Amino acid sequence: MEKTSTGLQENVAALLCYVALWATGLIFILLETENKFVRYHAMQSIIVFGSLSVVTIIMTPIPIIGLGIASVAGLLAIVLWIVLMVKAYQGEKFMLPVVGELAEKWSTSTKKK
Repeated sequence: MEKTSTGLQENVAALLCYVALWATGLIFILLETENKFVRYHAMQSIIVFGSLSVVTIIMTPIPIIGLGIASVAGLLAIVLWIVLMVKAYQGEKFMLPVVGELAEKWSTSTKKK
């Protein structure tokens, strides 16, 4: 495993991108300027958990149906949180459908030159 510009092993940095959901993804996308593996996981974290947060915030106040959708989004977030942290720590570039492609594209296009 390579070291990153943050001084961490890349698998540890990638795992940390998911620890506090989109917030740590945002921190690592701003701090990590070189390592594509870490930047990918940071961007995937921002997209996945940012989207799920927005869905939850919008749907929670809606009686019955909204609360149900928000509950499903919360359960999905827990499952994805665990799976993505494990895969990142194992050094795998685990690509979620649609989101993985966006993360790949956006993590390289936003890289500082």
